[in-house]
Amino acid sequence: MTAATATLPAGTAEQGKQRGRKRRSPNALSWRDRMEITALSAPAVILFITFVILPVIMAAYYGFFKWKGFGVPTNFVGFDNYRTILTDPEFHNVLRHNAIVVVGSLALQGPFALLLALLLNKKMRGQSLIRVLIFIPYVISEVIAGTAWGLILQTDGAMNGLLRKLGLSALVNDWISDPKTALTVLLFILTWKYAGFAVIIFLAGMQGIPEELTEAAKVDGASYWQIQRKITIPLLGPTMRMWGFLSIIGSLQLFDLVYIIWGQYISSTAGTSTMATYMVVNGRMSGNYGYGNAVAVVLFLISLVIALTYQRFVLRRDTEGALTGSSR
Repeated sequence: MTAATATLPAGTAEQGKQRGRKRRSPNALSWRDRMEITALSAPAVILFITFVILPVIMAAYYGFFKWKGFGVPTNFVGFDNYRTILTDPEFHNVLRHNAIVVVGSLALQGPFALLLALLLNKKMRGQSLIRVLIFIPYVISEVIAGTAWGLILQTDGAMNGLLRKLGLSALVNDWISDPKTALTVLLFILTWKYAGFAVIIFLAGMQGIPEELTEAAKVDGASYWQIQRKITIPLLGPTMRMWGFLSIIGSLQLFDLVYIIWGQYISSTAGTSTMATYMVVNGRMSGNYGYGNAVAVVLFLISLVIALTYQRFVLRRDTEGALTGSSR
């Protein structure tokens, strides 16, 4: 042993052996962790593939055929169904109706629900009862709600009867069939039906705002509405953006209320038809299930593009804020 070797500190040889070894990341998962994650996520993945991915693939496949809905499809038409959809003026109209519903739902339900949530966030008598009453329309079945509003708004319904009794016969109208009022009526019904859901979501988001912030603002002399404008609403931003995402997707897929109140034919003449009602009328009702599947694929792609765009430009900072440094 040379003098230089003898002077090496203890453990140097061992450190030299480990120098070439690949260091294991502190966040790396062991094989046991991987097995647990696989076992726990496998049922959800199987259900998602079975009931979401596979139906989309099958719908895309059937969309290339002129198919009656039974037996093996044999009449291959290629992209003819999709070309018909994209060039059909009626489909252009339902796209416009869906766009109006999306914008109208955001513009009406959002501010209305936010105002109610701000008022209900204050301590008052009967607060719990008011919350329940606001949320009741949301839990009512769409079939019941649509049937009730259809009876109320028909020509000889309760709405026109009330207007006549109040001496306002000039305001009597065919609310459902008149194209000038039908879409406005639809937006009103949607606001009545789904505003309670937005109120509950906003109230839940407000519970996560630290009380210390509002108390400090009160000490500094801020008024109630100044606190809401400067503290509550900005901190409620992630909740509002998530509600906006749910509202947009729901508006694009709107079907049940329109189909129940306006039916399969009146909706197109009244100007309330949507992509979903167009799919049912021109697919199932016409006996052309291949065309209906093609419409379903187009509806899926439109919703997917809008969802990804919204997530990319609106929800991006919310999702990035939820990630840890290592995940980024």
